[in-house]
Amino acid sequence: MIGSPETTLPRWVPDGARRYLAHTEAGVTIRDLARAAGCHASTVMRQIRRQELRRDDPLVDGAFSTLARTHFKKDRIVQYPDDTIQSLTDAERIHREARRVLRRLCETGAVLAVAKDMEKAVVVRETKGGDSTRTAVVDVAVAQVMALNDWICCTNSGRVSRYHITAGGRVMLSRLLAHHENRMRLQREHGTAGAQKAQLASSDHWGERDVDDPETGKRRRLRYNMAESPLTALARRKDRDGQPFLNDAMVRAGERLREDFELAQMGPRVTQNWERFLTGGGRGSFAPDSGIGVGPSAARARVAMALTFLGPGLSDVALRCCCYLDGLENAEKRMGWSARSGKIVLRIALQRLADHYGGQCERSRMIS
Repeated sequence: MIGSPETTLPRWVPDGARRYLAHTEAGVTIRDLARAAGCHASTVMRQIRRQELRRDDPLVDGAFSTLARTHFKKDRIVQYPDDTIQSLTDAERIHREARRVLRRLCETGAVLAVAKDMEKAVVVRETKGGDSTRTAVVDVAVAQVMALNDWICCTNSGRVSRYHITAGGRVMLSRLLAHHENRMRLQREHGTAGAQKAQLASSDHWGERDVDDPETGKRRRLRYNMAESPLTALARRKDRDGQPFLNDAMVRAGERLREDFELAQMGPRVTQNWERFLTGGGRGSFAPDSGIGVGPSAARARVAMALTFLGPGLSDVALRCCCYLDGLENAEKRMGWSARSGKIVLRIALQRLADHYGGQCERSRMIS
């Protein structure tokens, strides 16, 4: 489907929404969509039906309508305001606004209120006395993006619809805050100009990669935010010989550990006690299939095996920087290390991690 209208959509549009628009606006058949996605036609059909049902949500319906006319109509640029188009394509603005609004929605009693035919939505928080306080204002176009990505959900639809933050919205907020923290760290280390240059080196923070799913043995598409991990900044640095501070094998090893870690957190309960792997945590008492979490047991076992292989110290920095996305300065402070020593230890940990994954059979590899 290279060159189809689906491929011109912004990267933040979820896969299900992409297929829904490609089917309803561009006329792509369900079988063609399933063939391109590498899945069964019934799977795509369920995704399309779910998106159709979601159009009862005013923000989701507005997002679909705007995307349809700005990316699937021949006269899309002439008839519709540039501000609306800019709001739905500027990823940097969306992330900045989402970080601000989602943080406010995490407050007790906070809701996002959207009225019909209004260009702005407001975050309102109820006080103990029964009064309401307005804590944030956001463009409806940005609120539509958040609703389409399931970061917020409608709990009361009407003349004034009310939205609450979802579990997915809380996860996204954590990722946005980690990205912002890493950006501030780049500014402290390289200055404003150096930080902007580092950001331009990876202007598109979202990357995609085909990986082998060890559970099914089939190929699937992995989408991830390259700007979140501290490995991104280190991979751009050079050592004394002018070589990259982290080679490709080290970066892939860190990304694989992170993917396994995220897969292990899937399920209704996401409080897996990985802190047991940190220094002084009693590693010997941990069992990946002990029932502490309900994530995929294979992913938990792979993370446990990798961290056990690294051992104390190395597993600490790998877990914090690759999985928890802690910056190096924060990791050094938490572990009581001297300044600028964390990157050396992390490099050793990633080298051992690459050796660990390199010795496994081809089928067990997550990153190809």
